[in-house]
Amino acid sequence: MMGWLTRTATGVVSTIVEALEELRIHRGRVLLSLIGVAVAVCALTTVVGAGAIAEQAGREMQERGGGRPATVQLNPMSQNGSIDPETADAAWRAALERHGIEYASRVGYGGLTVQFADGAVPVSMQVVDPDYGLMHRVRLSEGSWFVDRDADRLAPALIVNEAFWKRLGSPALDTHPTVQLLGRGAATGVVTGVTPAQGEWDTEPTAFILSEGFLPLQPATPDPMMGAYAPAYEMWIPDGSADELTESMKQAFQSELGDGATVDGWRSDYGAMGGDPFLPLKLMVIGVAVVILLLGALGLLTIALVTVRGRIREIGIRRSFGATAGRVFFSVLMETVVGTFVAGVVGVGAAIAIVRSPLMGMALGGADVQDMPGFPIEAALIGIGAAVAVGALAGLLPALGAVRVKVIDAIRF
Repeated sequence: MMGWLTRTATGVVSTIVEALEELRIHRGRVLLSLIGVAVAVCALTTVVGAGAIAEQAGREMQERGGGRPATVQLNPMSQNGSIDPETADAAWRAALERHGIEYASRVGYGGLTVQFADGAVPVSMQVVDPDYGLMHRVRLSEGSWFVDRDADRLAPALIVNEAFWKRLGSPALDTHPTVQLLGRGAATGVVTGVTPAQGEWDTEPTAFILSEGFLPLQPATPDPMMGAYAPAYEMWIPDGSADELTESMKQAFQSELGDGATVDGWRSDYGAMGGDPFLPLKLMVIGVAVVILLLGALGLLTIALVTVRGRIREIGIRRSFGATAGRVFFSVLMETVVGTFVAGVVGVGAAIAIVRSPLMGMALGGADVQDMPGFPIEAALIGIGAAVAVGALAGLLPALGAVRVKVIDAIRF
């Protein structure tokens, strides 16, 4: 048994060494034939790696709207009229504490009048808690998001959009710029952060404000367009137990609110869609990669067949000196496999450099990706594995053709 293993290992090693020697001898022709493979593998690996970045960018874009998986929204209602916000908040906190849920936020909308240098302007306010920024991946171009201690400020903290900030004259945030907030009363708000413009349409001033800062200023008369302030309650919970936790939280929240209250709840993140929302993107990436690989394999096969035809006399001489059909077969096959393996490594290295370049990241939306994925190891494995597979398939026909050559005909060739 040991002798058989030794002979097999010796044969494999000698075949690889022989293939490397043939590659060295015919390096000019081999280099030309493998450039196409290296380019194909580079393109294949780049597509897979870029697809991972594009997928992450798409996930984060959806998470900014609906929250991270699993974000669940609960809405309390009462048969006896509106629910007092303070009563609802106390019931919400009790239900969260009972379930040990770490990330949660009230989410509501209201309006306050802001005194700018050119006059007082009604401004839409999104009323949230500090956890909202993490749950929804809120991006900031300047400053920082709310922290828990901001709830205790006498001067409410504001995270404003770019239009709001420019209307203030784009002051440096380290100077603690302030604005007058007018509602039921008046207060001085401090701008602590700026969100980037969402597009050309984002020209009206808006702001985030903490619930503790908004409620004392809430106008006595509800806005006719937005109605009375009525927050929804969001929580970020483990995806795997979302259904069970949602039902339990609904019951606990409803129980804390008392008789006459009901709580409705649903998932707002993309995970609620069912299936994989990024499946079309993945299928497109796979389709492009397969086409690229087939083109590389076709070019290599053509060159390999031409190369073997030019070596018929050499193969006949080797057979006449006792080389077996199996030895010739594996020698020709391994020349292609070893060469494509080297081309695959070169192609993967080039792909890593391309995918990790700043220009590629910007083109794929990577400039907006908070959790930029590393170069996927599966992309590198797919690239090298595809190169070896292409080499094996492209070398199979030439190797079979070499075995079928008759010795006497080959010597006369």
